[in-house]
Amino acid sequence: MSGRSVLKRVDWLSVLFFLLLVGIGWINIYSSTFSEESPSIFDFGQLYGKQLFFIGVSLVGVLVILALEASFYERFSSVLYIISLVLLLGLFLFGKTIAGATSWYDLGFFNLQPSEFAKVATALALAKYLSDIQTDIKRRKDQLYAFLIILVPALLIVPQPDPGSAMVFFALVFVLFREGLPLYYLGIALLAILVFITTLMFGTTWVGIGLALLIAIFLLVKKSSFKVPAIPMVIFFTVAIAFSLSVNFVYNNVFEQRHRDRFSLWLRLEKDPAKLEEIRKTIGYNTYQSEKAIESGGFSGKGFLEGTRTKGDFVPEQHTDYIFSTVGEEWGFLGTATVVILFTLLLLRLVYLAERQRNAFSRMYGYGVISILLIHYFINVGMVIGVLPTVGIPLPFFSYGGSGLLGFTALLFIFLKLDANRLNEWL
Repeated sequence: MSGRSVLKRVDWLSVLFFLLLVGIGWINIYSSTFSEESPSIFDFGQLYGKQLFFIGVSLVGVLVILALEASFYERFSSVLYIISLVLLLGLFLFGKTIAGATSWYDLGFFNLQPSEFAKVATALALAKYLSDIQTDIKRRKDQLYAFLIILVPALLIVPQPDPGSAMVFFALVFVLFREGLPLYYLGIALLAILVFITTLMFGTTWVGIGLALLIAIFLLVKKSSFKVPAIPMVIFFTVAIAFSLSVNFVYNNVFEQRHRDRFSLWLRLEKDPAKLEEIRKTIGYNTYQSEKAIESGGFSGKGFLEGTRTKGDFVPEQHTDYIFSTVGEEWGFLGTATVVILFTLLLLRLVYLAERQRNAFSRMYGYGVISILLIHYFINVGMVIGVLPTVGIPLPFFSYGGSGLLGFTALLFIFLKLDANRLNEWL
């Protein structure tokens, strides 16, 4: 496909959403890292200057992605996946430690975080495997291999330690559900999460009583269209109780204190209001200050470069994981609503593009892109406004970081290239 043909067929609405998010993100990075001593936006010694450089590199990367043949991404998906695993393994020998995590390679002028590119490679590899097996993912063997493709890079990232980035990979499970994975897997996962949380909040005894009442209700249902065998219910109850009994052991002996503190804050496990407030101001300091910054913005915000909390560096990591709080303080509800709407429209547009693909690989990769962007967006915003526990993952296209911006840009534009090529004969 010629360059002119690609430009004609590329989905410019998605490109527009991308450019708006990157542009608004940079404005807020500039605001949160502004230095009166060096007001030039081209000062590459400042974070906003570096991000501007990364934006330029990303746009050059877009041209390269669109110039390559669409078949390249399917043909070499396995190779890219293996390279990403090698890069993740290499961190244990050559990685640079920043903020307690050995997640980067020091390239001198740039710190490369391979986990950001591993997301792209894993989404490609999963799409390649699923499209090759030509099945609706009902066979256990196929399910196992698909889960392993997702699990391996996540397991390499956890000990860095970077559990937030590792968790993102599990969003790719939604691709499997789109392709026919039985929904009872989702039900089991949601039930495990529910049992885990309710055990921490109320204890195993109350969880057992609740499960027993639930099973009793099912067993009392006598409609011919919905008969529940007793033995599976007993097995279900036994496994659920066993899992509940293991929760406290895992919580107290496997989780680190910082993880327990975050759960304690999130679930309000501390009943004393005074102690809870103290926890919010110490353990939950980042989120506490972020909430205050957003609250202070009101409806229309304080104005560009007028955020007193932003200027005072009240919110740690405000240019990265907590960039959304800058939007809330300086642009208010109108600004945060605009960002939320842009992300929502981009995701909905990508769903539309994924569903119109004629090629299974392109469709599956499209849903991989959607899954990764969605979990980043949902968790980051939820963390910043205090409804989810603190997890260190950036807001796509928005947060400061060269690896993140390059990775998310590649993730999106590979799909836009596949979409632009959907009418070609190779599909």
